[in-house]
Amino acid sequence: MKRQFFIVGLLFNLQVFAQQPTPKGLNAEEKAVLTYIDQNMPRAIALLKETVDINSGTLNIEGVKKVGAIFTREFEKAKFKTEWITMPDSLNRAGHLVATIGFDKKQKSPTAKKLFLIGHLDTVFEPDMPASPFSMLNDSVATGQGVYDMKGGDVIMVIALQALQQQGLLNNADIIAYLTGDEESSGKPRQVSRGHFMEAAKKTDVALGFESAHGLNTIATARRGSSSWSLKVSGKTGHSASVFTASGGYGAIYEAARIVNAFRETLSSEKYLTFNPGMFVGGSEIEYQKSAATASALGKTNIIAPDAIVTGDLRFLTEAQKTEARKTMNAIVQKSLTGTKATISFSDGIPSMEPTIGNKKVLELISGVTTDLGLGPAIEGDPGSRGAGDVSYIAQFVDAVDGMGASGKGAHAPGETINLKEFPHLIKRAALTIYRLTR
Repeated sequence: MKRQFFIVGLLFNLQVFAQQPTPKGLNAEEKAVLTYIDQNMPRAIALLKETVDINSGTLNIEGVKKVGAIFTREFEKAKFKTEWITMPDSLNRAGHLVATIGFDKKQKSPTAKKLFLIGHLDTVFEPDMPASPFSMLNDSVATGQGVYDMKGGDVIMVIALQALQQQGLLNNADIIAYLTGDEESSGKPRQVSRGHFMEAAKKTDVALGFESAHGLNTIATARRGSSSWSLKVSGKTGHSASVFTASGGYGAIYEAARIVNAFRETLSSEKYLTFNPGMFVGGSEIEYQKSAATASALGKTNIIAPDAIVTGDLRFLTEAQKTEARKTMNAIVQKSLTGTKATISFSDGIPSMEPTIGNKKVLELISGVTTDLGLGPAIEGDPGSRGAGDVSYIAQFVDAVDGMGASGKGAHAPGETINLKEFPHLIKRAALTIYRLTR
């Protein structure tokens, strides 16, 4: 009985939150959308709980598909056509859910934008990790695996679309909603796991990413990209008494240390650029398995180490920044200490979402929405506060923003939470943004 009272109280509080502050500058259609969202907040919370209580770690293929089936049901309630995009068995990934409405080639408003909405079904929490089902911590905060990153964002997307469809406001809209099944650990090669994703985006004009929100007013107009590097160093070996001499040289470990420290001294102050050595191994004998990201080493204190390997990542805001950083790192590598030789190789990962004028224009529209909702203007988020994401794969083709999802704390960590006080406002923000872009 106490639990029933608690849930009733929670839903009452959610409705109070949803009704404040008083919206301004909204037309009758928009006000009707907000009323629908207020009335359907209990269903939104129930949907969130239903999906969070299913483990959908990236490698849990059946779990990802189960969550996909739930969102398939919800998209179809909004009269979207749905399709499951399968991946080759070699990728060991579940696939992607695509929901589409419109694209019937009939004459549309010249100002209407074709939209690409981005979410993901998977989480970082695999089945062998401790279970963490949906649970209320108080009347405005809930916890659970993936509640914030990013099942909350998926619920925001689909409830916003249902609200618009209920008022007949998607009749002339062209929208592709794409929920990937492997955002947290995308299948490789990425040309396969993101090939269909990129081709679908090319049919649209504007992409809205529903990754985690950093509050009610902050929108990501840029995200850093990620790549990797691998440094291999070889040197003379021999008795440690000859180290630093012409005959003995400096050894591989000293040379690797010099290079990594020179990276730090030369590049660490550049804004939005980071490079982290994640593994450093050296010795008389080393073994490195790239596929498993593991290494082992043997060595003695009286032997100059002949081999060393360092691997790390490189994060950047623009392709130009990435290219220049690589040139600088390669130049540092070439300045070898006596008796050593080093090479560095780079591998591309997720591209960056570069800041563009088009992205800022989308932000201006969203700012109009948040202002009319009584939340104040929207602002650009710090690109350095986010890692790479799916939106980055298609930002070169369309105007794009991210951070349209749920607000909360502790993404990727046990006990991550969602802010349910802000949840209704974020659904409204999404619904009115979609509405105004498709007029």
